[in-house]
Amino acid sequence: MRDCSTNRAGFDRVLIAVAATFLAVSATSALAGQSDTPRTSAAELAIDAAVPRPEPANVPPPTIGDFKIESTASVPDPAKTAAPAPGTTATVPDPKPAETVAAPAAAPPKIDAPKSDTATTTPATAAAPAAEPVKAASNVAPADQPVADKLRDMLASKALRTFDRKGERAAVEKFYSAREYAPQWTQAGKLTASAKGVVARLKDAAADGLNPADYPVPDFAAATSPDQLADAELKLTASMLDYARQAQSSRMHWSQVAADILYPEHPTDPAEVLANVSTAKDASAALEGYNPPIKLYKDLKAKLAELRGQGEGPVVQIAEGAPLAFKAATKKQPEVAPEDPRVPQLRAKLGVTEHPDDTRYDAKVAAAVRKFQESVDLKPTGVLDDKTVKAINSPKRDRQIDIVIANMERLRWLPRQLGVPALNNAYVILNVPDFTLKVMQGGAQVWTTRVVTGKPGNHATPMLTETMKFITVNPTWNVPPSIIYNEYLPALQQDPTVLQRMGLKLERNRDGSIHISQPPGEANALGRIRFNFPNKFLVYQHDTPDKNLFAKEERAFSHGCMRVQNPDQYASTLLNIVMPNDKYTPEKIRSMYGRSEIDLRFPTPIPVHITYQTAFVDESGKLQMRRDVYGRDARMLPLLKNSGSRDLENVVAHANPSYVRPSGASLPSNVAFNNDYGSSGPSFFERLFGGPSVTPPAPVGRRPQAQPQQQRRVITR
Repeated sequence: MRDCSTNRAGFDRVLIAVAATFLAVSATSALAGQSDTPRTSAAELAIDAAVPRPEPANVPPPTIGDFKIESTASVPDPAKTAAPAPGTTATVPDPKPAETVAAPAAAPPKIDAPKSDTATTTPATAAAPAAEPVKAASNVAPADQPVADKLRDMLASKALRTFDRKGERAAVEKFYSAREYAPQWTQAGKLTASAKGVVARLKDAAADGLNPADYPVPDFAAATSPDQLADAELKLTASMLDYARQAQSSRMHWSQVAADILYPEHPTDPAEVLANVSTAKDASAALEGYNPPIKLYKDLKAKLAELRGQGEGPVVQIAEGAPLAFKAATKKQPEVAPEDPRVPQLRAKLGVTEHPDDTRYDAKVAAAVRKFQESVDLKPTGVLDDKTVKAINSPKRDRQIDIVIANMERLRWLPRQLGVPALNNAYVILNVPDFTLKVMQGGAQVWTTRVVTGKPGNHATPMLTETMKFITVNPTWNVPPSIIYNEYLPALQQDPTVLQRMGLKLERNRDGSIHISQPPGEANALGRIRFNFPNKFLVYQHDTPDKNLFAKEERAFSHGCMRVQNPDQYASTLLNIVMPNDKYTPEKIRSMYGRSEIDLRFPTPIPVHITYQTAFVDESGKLQMRRDVYGRDARMLPLLKNSGSRDLENVVAHANPSYVRPSGASLPSNVAFNNDYGSSGPSFFERLFGGPSVTPPAPVGRRPQAQPQQQRRVITR
C-alpha cells in the first residue's frame, strides 16, 4: 500500500481554505482512504459517507480526473466504480463528467440498483450503495421458497422433536442448510422422483423382514400449505433415516437378546445416508442397499417372499372347500388320493415341486401339509381343512415366516464384509443350531465339518466375530477355575488320588489359588489341536478324544468351546490359505503330534464368525429349519413384533458400549466373564467314569509317572 500522508496534509489545507469545494475534498478523501491513518474530522467522515465505496474488484481507484470542481458538491456516478456482476468484465470509469446531484454532505442520496449486468453511466440504473451487502441470488425456486422458509424456521426451533438421535439432527440441519433449505422431496408441491423411490421402498419394507409401520410415510397429497409441506418433508427424511439405520444395524441391539453375543458395531452415518440417497439415480435401490449384502440374507429374503406367496407371479391364495385327506393303500382298500383343482396351487405354496400340475392330493402333498401344520402348531393330521387353509393364506400365523425374519435380523449383526467376495477373502463361519463349520474363500465354500457346541444355559457357545491368529498342536488344557471349584475340588475331597488317575496336574499358586492342567497327549480334553481366536468369552475350537458325539444329530454337549470332527483337515485347509507355499496336508499335521506344544502362527489372521441360524437356505436352494437350541428365536420374536413403538431404538444406542442388557434375558449378566467358557472338555464325571477318553487309572499304591518337561515350539512365516 502506498503512503498518502503528504497528499492528505495538502488537502487538509485546501479543506480549511475552501470548505465549500466538495470535489477537492472528495478527491482528498478518496486518496486518504488508502492511508493507514484514521480520520477524525467530522467533515472527513461526512465526505466518506457521501462517496460510495465499490465492492473489492479488479477496478483502478478513482483519480482527481474523475471529479469536477463546482460550487456545490457533486456525487460521482457510482455506476462507473460499481463492482461488476458475476461473470462480467469490469469496465473502466468513463472520464466524462457525470451529472451532479445536490445533497447534504452528511446523508448520501438513495440510488436505485442497476438493471443490467454491466456498469452504465445512466443515473437511473446506478448501483446500490456499497455499504449495503448485496444479497446473492437464491438457488431455491420461487415456488419452493415458502417451504424453504418454513424448513429453516422448523430446523432452528428447539421444539422440533422429529430427530432425537445423536448426530442425526445436526446432519439434517447441515444437509438442508447446504441446499438453502430447498425441499428435497417436493418441487412446487409435487413429489420428486427421488421421493417416489424412497416412499416405494418404505412401503415395501416387509420384503426385507422389516415392519412398514416403523417408517410412516406422510400424506403429501393432503399437504397444501408451506407449513404442511415442510412438516411432511422432515417426517419423510426421518423415516428414511430410520429405515437405513435399522436395515443395516437391525431393529434391536444384540445385547437385548443375550449377554454372550458380541459383534463389531457398524452404525449408519446420517450425513452419508442423506448424501447417498439424495444424489442416487435410483433412490429406492440406494436405500435398499443398506440391507446386508450377504448371500445368506438374500437367500432368506427370497424364501420369505415364497412363504408369503410373493414369488414370481401373483400372490397364491388357496380357496376354502371340502376337506382333502390322503389314505394309503391297504390290503382291503386301494389308495385314496382325491382330486381337487386347488392342489396345484397347494403344491406351489408348500414347495412340492414334483408333478406341479397334478390335481391329486397324494402322499407327498399330504406330507407337506402335515409338516406345515406342525410349523404353525396345528394338529399334524395331513388333512387339508379350513383351519389349515386359513393358516396357509395368513402369513401372520405362519411360524416359519417369523423364524425367517428373526434370522434375517440376526444377519444384520454380522460384518458387511461377508458380502464382498474378494481375492483370498477367507473366513470361518460356524452355525450353532446346525452344528456345522464351514471355511469360505472368495464367496465359495472350500471345506466343512461337523462340530459339537455348548450345552444350553450357562455353557452356551457365544455368538461373536473374532480373528484366528494361530493353531496350537499338542495343546495343554488349563482347567478353568469354574470347573476346578465346581467339579474337581469336591471330587478331590472324596478321593485324593482322582486327579492323578485322570492324568491331571495340580499346582498351588502363591496367592493360594489352585491351578489344574492336563499335559499334551492323546487323552487330553482338547485333543491334538487347538484353534485360537482370542476373545472375551475365552472360547476356542479344538479337537476332542470323544469322537462318538459327532454321530448325533444335535450336538450341544460342551462347556462352550467348539469341538471339531476333523481337526487335521481343518488345520491343513486354513494353513494352505494363509501359507500356500508350505503345502500342508493332514498327514503333515499328524506328524507333529507329540508331547511338546507347537504354535503355527498365521501371517494373515482369518476372521471367525460364530452365528445362530435356525433358518437358512442350503446349497440346493431348500429352506432348512433347525431347533432353537438356546432360545434365541423365542427371545427375539416378541421384541420384533413390538418394534412399532420404537422402544428398541430408545432403549439401545448402537454407539454406547456401556449398554446394560435388559432383565429377563436367558443368561446371567456376568456370563461374559464366566470361565466356564474356558473349555468344552468333558465334565469331571464324564472324564472319570464314561467314554473311551478316560485315562487308565494308575495302580493303587503307585505314584503316577512324572510328566516330561514340556517344550514349546513356535512356527511362523
